[in-house]
Amino acid sequence: MNNEKIKVGISQGDINGISYEVILKTLMDERIYDICTPIVYGSSKVAAYHKKALGIENISFNNIKSPDEVNQKAANIVNCLDDTIRVELGKSTTAAGEASIKALKRAVEDLKNKKIDALVTAPINKHNIQSDEFSFPGHTEFLEKNFNANDVVMLMVSDILKVGVVTGHIPIIQVPSSITIELIQKKLRILNTSLIQDFGIRKPRIALMGLNPHAGDNGVIGDEEIQIIIPAMNAAKQENIMVFGPYPADGFFGSDNFRKFDAVLAMYHDQGLIPFKSIVFNTGVNYTAGLEIIRTSPAHGTAYELAGKNEANPNSFRQALYLAIDIYRNRTSYNELKNNSLQPQEIPEGDKEG
Repeated sequence: MNNEKIKVGISQGDINGISYEVILKTLMDERIYDICTPIVYGSSKVAAYHKKALGIENISFNNIKSPDEVNQKAANIVNCLDDTIRVELGKSTTAAGEASIKALKRAVEDLKNKKIDALVTAPINKHNIQSDEFSFPGHTEFLEKNFNANDVVMLMVSDILKVGVVTGHIPIIQVPSSITIELIQKKLRILNTSLIQDFGIRKPRIALMGLNPHAGDNGVIGDEEIQIIIPAMNAAKQENIMVFGPYPADGFFGSDNFRKFDAVLAMYHDQGLIPFKSIVFNTGVNYTAGLEIIRTSPAHGTAYELAGKNEANPNSFRQALYLAIDIYRNRTSYNELKNNSLQPQEIPEGDKEG
């Protein structure tokens, strides 16, 4: 395996929230530089503003124009903004949205050109970032479009629980009509493949949630389980995907039943993310499964109410950085094994015919 240190890009997110605080607190730990080379896409001026506001002194950034110029033993920063940018702590501003998209687009460009190995996205404000350049519900959909993915799964990850969703950032009223046999099958395929290549799980066990209360109670409370979810599950089993269910979500998470599975596929956003964040909020990570590239993010938002107060917990962001590194290594190992297994094996002299 290539032992060169992994270059991890970090997009700055919303400059008026807690993004820089969690980035700074994470990169203050010098052990980070033993396992990766972090590259922040943002602004050295904005970073300096947050350092001063938070009273953080024991970290400095190495200013670079390209990942080719990195200092492997330091925090690096690529300046994506001009010096007129203004930080307004705790406020959602148009300027902050523009700054978010500039940093993200530059990081994605370097990711496409393989100048960085993975991307960690700090939180954006999904309202102020909307523009002609960004008309998506969030990072997940933006990256799906930019990397021409057929589909992806928003997968929330922690050491004890992994939760993906069939439908993501859509209004709740659209959920039932969006769920189809084909969509569930597609999400199960993506999730199963990701668990194998990204997490090193040889034969993943996936739990599938029902849509209705009590998973429909055999059609008494809705028939989506009978008409859609169970047929999708059975079809996935024919593809050798180990999927079980459908389970009522309340009892499933409340009874710790999730610990018996490698991952859970929920039907919609809150069905999966409310229990996930209730159980592992400070260490949870958002991972976009199904992309050719690696992207992780902390499981929290901009938290404007904490901006500049030195109260933000960096654990989720730190775990997002670690997960990006772990997935890169797992994928590298998986691809090496896969490629080696495709190579023709040399036959020992004594075994050749003739």
